[in-house]
Amino acid sequence: MKYEDKEEFNEENTFGIGIPNDAYALYFIGNSYLNPLNEIGESAVFVANVTFEPGCRNNWHIHKASSGGGQILLCTAGEGWYQEEGEDPVSLVPGTVITIQPNVKHWHGAKKDSWFAHIAVEVPGEDAEAEWLEKVEDEYYNSLE
Repeated sequence: MKYEDKEEFNEENTFGIGIPNDAYALYFIGNSYLNPLNEIGESAVFVANVTFEPGCRNNWHIHKASSGGGQILLCTAGEGWYQEEGEDPVSLVPGTVITIQPNVKHWHGAKKDSWFAHIAVEVPGEDAEAEWLEKVEDEYYNSLE
């Protein structure tokens, strides 16, 4: 279900909007929010709720790792997009699970007319790091239906 109204969306955003994702704002178009669900370092796996305002998406990026690694997205509220390089975009709705293999170029975020939230699960790996790349251009993003 699409949510343009933030208050209505927040009623469905089970894990909460959190705080502005300022540390990664450089790699997003629009505003995103981060609500860590566990402490970094308390487990081998870091889990956070990431919320995107309508039109917000992250840049193309790669979760690099020499072994293991990658990311899992558990979509929980609103509607969004996920796309791997060379593939068609995938519509994201609550209940959608996306497994992102390591070393795969991709982007994800809200649809232009809906708030969106997903749980991001960082898969442990050796030499794991995110490589942030170019923006998802407005003309292309706005053409998605």
